[in-house]
Amino acid sequence: MHSFSSKGGDGLKVIGQFLKPYKLAAVIAIIFMLAELAVELFQPLLMAQIINEGVMKENLHIVIVWGSVMILFSILAFIAGIANTFYASHVSQSFSYDMRKTLFKRVQSLSYSQFTIFPKGSLMTRLTNDVQQLQVTVFMVLRIMLRAPLLIIGGLVMAFIVHPSLAMFLGVVVPLLFVFVVNLFNKGGKMFKTVQQRLDQVNNVMSENLAGMKLIRAFRRSDYEINRFEEVNKQLKERTASVLRFMEVTMPALLLLMNMTVICILWFGNKEIMVGTANVGEVVAIVNYSTRITSALSMFSFLIVIFSRSKASASRIEEVLETPADMSDTANDEQIKQINGEVTFENVGFYYQDETRWALKNVSFSVKPGQTLAILGATGSGKTTVMHLIPRLYDTCEGKVLIDGVNVKDYNQDFLRKQIGIVPQEALLFTGTIRENILWGKHDATDSEIQAACEHAQIAETIKELPEQLDTLIGQRGVNLSGGQRQRLTIARALIRKPSVLLLDDSTSALDSKTEQKLLKALASYNGTKIMVTQKISTALHADRIMLLLNGEKVAEGTHEELQRHSSLYRDIITSQLEGRRESNVMETTK
Repeated sequence: MHSFSSKGGDGLKVIGQFLKPYKLAAVIAIIFMLAELAVELFQPLLMAQIINEGVMKENLHIVIVWGSVMILFSILAFIAGIANTFYASHVSQSFSYDMRKTLFKRVQSLSYSQFTIFPKGSLMTRLTNDVQQLQVTVFMVLRIMLRAPLLIIGGLVMAFIVHPSLAMFLGVVVPLLFVFVVNLFNKGGKMFKTVQQRLDQVNNVMSENLAGMKLIRAFRRSDYEINRFEEVNKQLKERTASVLRFMEVTMPALLLLMNMTVICILWFGNKEIMVGTANVGEVVAIVNYSTRITSALSMFSFLIVIFSRSKASASRIEEVLETPADMSDTANDEQIKQINGEVTFENVGFYYQDETRWALKNVSFSVKPGQTLAILGATGSGKTTVMHLIPRLYDTCEGKVLIDGVNVKDYNQDFLRKQIGIVPQEALLFTGTIRENILWGKHDATDSEIQAACEHAQIAETIKELPEQLDTLIGQRGVNLSGGQRQRLTIARALIRKPSVLLLDDSTSALDSKTEQKLLKALASYNGTKIMVTQKISTALHADRIMLLLNGEKVAEGTHEELQRHSSLYRDIITSQLEGRRESNVMETTK
């Protein structure tokens, strides 16, 4: 398990933490890289020896001997290069595997409120593109990136060993170029961070479109969505092209200065040969080191792009990994085995992050174990927020949410949520079989438990009619099922765990009245505490108590009869629904 303590940074700590388990393999890769580099730095000396002692003196034996040594060293460098690639691949692949696993686990632990900080498209980019970028960087560091600066430094040192006065040209130019490259790298890191942000926008638009494809087709909004995607895609292209153009400008400048340096070495080297203070082999060796340094510097344009992007990616990954948990467990695991299911709100206030309006304000109510509470209210009145606070998907901003008299903050989160069955407003299913989706509620449930849950959820008969029954494969998000079928499966998924508290968030909206009545009758025999969000009076009538919310505040609570007597808002809801039902009946009659 990797741990991170500080907030923010340049991302270097992220790379260091995930590379730590593979230090030995990384060191071996570097050793093989250094062996390959040593051969490359030693070869110009051998070449100078061949020229001075063999070619200039027409001694074929010297040429053959030292030529054979060069070939032998080249073979050793080739073997070292293969070994370096093997270990570099092992380290980079393992590094990205661990990082992706840890990052995904961290995403799973984020609270609902933290998902507003990291939108879905952004998290997808960080889990895929950013991790891939760092994987490539680690490989390139072990294979090429360390080699390039070491070749420059080693080439300079060897050039001064061969002929100090001629090497002074390199000694003046190369440090200036190095400072130039470092400044370029720092600016490039900031620019590539904006590129990754543009990529986030592209992914956000893509994920929204794929999730809402049916709606887009139904409303004939394809052209609009294509234009919207083209706009963010164009912004990504233009920003990326702008950054790459900026980076590529460095290459001609580097080559110009280095080529001018080589010309100076050749010019003054010729003068040194004529006065006898240098020989041909030494000048050739210095020129050889110059060309090798030039090739290493020419790689820096490419390396700057890789490093700049990886710096931005590492920083973005670090943001996720070091985002402090806004929900912590204050209790240990030594708790009671089962809760009774008494739910109490005491002066609860809550608002969502970055919103100034209170979603709930001073809400208080209590539900006894085994009772059923129906919550009615207009859209935006805070009904779903109540449902989110009970299993502690969010923490209250004011007041307390209690279960069995204990603040939900004092329960272990895993323990608490295992006691609660949730049927969300959006019936969300996962790719897999019907059986696998139901077992989400209780992974070790028996076939008889699955059957009972399906019967109570009024989905058993539908499943029997399917060719593979419980083993029927469900498409992504349950696309091959109707809305009512998806809702009933999510209810079965919640019922199978026999929770002490069952939360139904408008989860019968897609059911016909006959099926809904059967479902509510089955739920009435269920022992757990039930809290239902609904828009329909006919559904609320099955509850022991009914609570009305308006603009985040509780305006009334009581039985159906009590609310009819004392709540004008409740009477208005009844009247509007009765009128709507009469209009519907008239339309059916006139057809």
